[in-house]
Amino acid sequence: MAAPGRTIPPLLKTGLDLGPLLLFFIANAYFDIFVATGTFMAAVTVVIAIGYGIERKLSPIPVVTAVLVFIFGGLTLWLANDIFIKLKPTILYVIFAAVLVGGLYFKRIFLKLLLGQSMCLPDAAWRILTWRWAVFFLSLAILNEYVWRNFSTDVWVAFKVWGVLPLTFLFAIAQMPYILRHQIEDDGASSPP
Repeated sequence: MAAPGRTIPPLLKTGLDLGPLLLFFIANAYFDIFVATGTFMAAVTVVIAIGYGIERKLSPIPVVTAVLVFIFGGLTLWLANDIFIKLKPTILYVIFAAVLVGGLYFKRIFLKLLLGQSMCLPDAAWRILTWRWAVFFLSLAILNEYVWRNFSTDVWVAFKVWGVLPLTFLFAIAQMPYILRHQIEDDGASSPP
């Protein structure tokens, strides 16, 4: 087992983040949404276990995602109704947006807590980035609702894998000019989140 306090290497982290989603897509392509849902639930469990085995801690975002996967995936399988797994992304995105905005309301900049080790920005810039990400997550929630309500399950699964990931990546890249413009040297002067 890995020593406590280790971090997951970036390439492995990407694989762990994308693996369950890709398995979901493949299982849906070869079987159906119900097999895909069970596969997704199993893959998320493995990812959480691997992450814990390496870091010796549970990261909040994967845990929240896993809880929702088990609740909505479980309902999907138990009731044999795919609406629940289709609602899961909408609820997850709304939760992310609400947590980000709620953090601002309570004077906590959760985005800074998540990313503050990799970049140093003034709190005003963190707040603007937080609002941008909150709006982005709400937009994804609306888009997910539109797609699953107006297209087939196969189209929705493809959108979930090949639409949401590129949109998120492009949105993150679009934030880079703002981040670079506001990047400051880390002198320990910025206030805690």
